[in-house]
Amino acid sequence: MVKILFVCHGNICRSPMAEFVLKDMVRRQNIADKFIIESAATSREEIGNDVHHGTKRKLAEVGVPVERRRARQVTKEDYKNFDYLLLMDEWNHRNLMRIIGSDPEGKVHGLLDFSDNPRDIADPWYTGNFDITYDDIVEGCEDFLKLLREKGEI
Repeated sequence: MVKILFVCHGNICRSPMAEFVLKDMVRRQNIADKFIIESAATSREEIGNDVHHGTKRKLAEVGVPVERRRARQVTKEDYKNFDYLLLMDEWNHRNLMRIIGSDPEGKVHGLLDFSDNPRDIADPWYTGNFDITYDDIVEGCEDFLKLLREKGEI
């Protein structure tokens, strides 16, 4: 079982988008039973709020199911419980380190660290562009699954 936690600032745009995109990918590949996939925030600003309407709209447009959920903040316990903590940008990395302290097991990565073009994933809360965010998340999730296959984890 591979346990993945996607992390962004508020847990209403990027990290739930990545959560639902990866859940859909593994479901379509008939390997969903090999995963636990969740998402969380580094901040407390959106705790309890549902997925942003822009994320819901984009995922509906591409046929990715979205479940009702409530934003939550990442905890130190999450570091113990997940194999991979996948971040959307460098700011998330700094904030996550304040929460968990350190990454002695090498579990923390940027989602696009596995791509041929590592970079931050822009926050559509500020840019308003959910299309670019979606494209980046799909690229990151595809490359992450490829890595897991190469490592023999799935």
